[in-house]
Amino acid sequence: MEGNKRRSFRVLVAAWLLVCVPALAAQHPHLYTKWENYTRANGMPDDKVLCVTVDGQRVWAGTESGLVLIAEGKIQRVFTPQDGLAHRVVTGVAVDRRTGDVWIATFGGLSRYSGGVFQNFTNMTSGLVNDIVYAVAVQNEYVWAATTAGISRLNTRTGEWSIFSDRNAPMHEPWSYGIAVAEKKIYFAVWGGGVLEYDIAGGYWKPYTDPDEEMEIVLFRNQGLIHVIVSSVAFNPDTKMFWASTYFGLSGYDGRNWHNYLSTDSGLASDFINATQSRGDEVWACTDKGLSVLNYKTNAWVTYRPDAGTGRGEIIITGPGNKVSRLDSPDSLAHNYIVNMDFQGEDIWVATAKGLSHGTYETHKERKPHEHTENSR
Repeated sequence: MEGNKRRSFRVLVAAWLLVCVPALAAQHPHLYTKWENYTRANGMPDDKVLCVTVDGQRVWAGTESGLVLIAEGKIQRVFTPQDGLAHRVVTGVAVDRRTGDVWIATFGGLSRYSGGVFQNFTNMTSGLVNDIVYAVAVQNEYVWAATTAGISRLNTRTGEWSIFSDRNAPMHEPWSYGIAVAEKKIYFAVWGGGVLEYDIAGGYWKPYTDPDEEMEIVLFRNQGLIHVIVSSVAFNPDTKMFWASTYFGLSGYDGRNWHNYLSTDSGLASDFINATQSRGDEVWACTDKGLSVLNYKTNAWVTYRPDAGTGRGEIIITGPGNKVSRLDSPDSLAHNYIVNMDFQGEDIWVATAKGLSHGTYETHKERKPHEHTENSR
């Protein structure tokens, strides 16, 4: 009798998948139901992962205790100050696609890893404006570094440094957090100063800040940047939009209109966002309550987070009209506090407060029926 009930349940679940999953798939981006987590238990030097950068088949992860290189699904090496790294706390990594050099932002300066050797740049030995570096980016022969005292730029051909701060750029404060390189522009996330746009050809700046400079949340959808305390910025080459994550919501700008999102009226997991990434029709938000992704065309959201009670994965889908569906998966992100992320083809890598997570996209045919449950409201 019990076996008949189980078989009946499997048939019902399978029927639900055949009918509902294709409909859901038309409304939201990829679903990630397979996760592999890297923690101290399997070789990470620290569970707190601050950044992750995909470099082809290699993955670089910055932690509070060193830089990690992952290849072929395994931790290949951990770099620390004993190996020549400027500091153990690694906050950002950028790879020069032309030379293969790896640039590392740390709390003790900027490091370049080239040919198996580290070269370090500090405030005392170079034109780096401050040793606390939050982000690094490569733009042709230039390397940009966002620091607590402004932005530094190194010309790797000539060795010349340039410094941009509140003295020569429209910064409310020089504390800089993030960098996004576009074809003709470079975007910077500035704490209390919004987003700064640098025109590469013209060498001039354009600020995107709070419209009335009152530092409150901008509630109107097309009024402006949702808040001037910006934690990171990302540029989408497909849509030509830039996205800014703040500790008070998510903002996107398409060149004419602003698109602002709050957790109170969308599927965004939390307004406290540490970082954002964007590709195609997707924009991702790394929040303190999970990893959220918006399909910009359909206005549908998906949030990934571990279930605190079961340890399994919880997938929350918010469709048009804020209709919510929940799916259950056996695997989960390492933690719900998301710090950073990057793409590797269809896969994603996610830096969390308790480890590095690798999410693998599966087609609907590959998913097993018992991996899904749904509750709608």
